[in-house]
Amino acid sequence: MTTTTESPRWFKSSYSNNGGNCIEVAANLVAPHGVVPVRDSKSPCGPVLNVRAASFASFVEGVKAGEFAGG
Repeated sequence: MTTTTESPRWFKSSYSNNGGNCIEVAANLVAPHGVVPVRDSKSPCGPVLNVRAASFASFVEGVKAGEFAGG
């Protein structure tokens, strides 16, 4: 786990339709710390998962490729 004194700047995707199944990410910590903090948008005071930047990039590419489409 990476600790930092820099505050995450949280944002939600513009594709979010406010259906309640959204996450927020703080991309401002990628360059200085190599992590992408992720949290549940419904629970902003809840736990935060710090994902390695390369792993998060692979996940995003998989989403774009439709690898996680439900059926």
